[in-house]
Amino acid sequence: MHVSYLADYVCIFSIRKYQKSTELLIRKLPFQRLVREIAQDYKTDLRFQSTAIIAMQEAAEAYLVGLFEDSNLCAIHAKRVTIMPKDIQLARRIRGERT
Repeated sequence: MHVSYLADYVCIFSIRKYQKSTELLIRKLPFQRLVREIAQDYKTDLRFQSTAIIAMQEAAEAYLVGLFEDSNLCAIHAKRVTIMPKDIQLARRIRGERT
């Protein structure tokens, strides 16, 4: 088997594995730090329940997965296999999100 075919197979296998999983893929502690850093800009001394942080992380990951799915469709429509920033921008614009 040619090396590039093997790499493609491993990549596709990895994608399918993550598509089937329900586990969170962003590490919990860095995400929690980011949430606290952003919240600090709005109000100091905020406290979060651990379940609230997990809910925010699940929502963020679901949003990103959907955005990348839409961005991938934009890239495919442009006859490309690589997502570019303009694909993400177009996907967000079509969704009616601010850019």
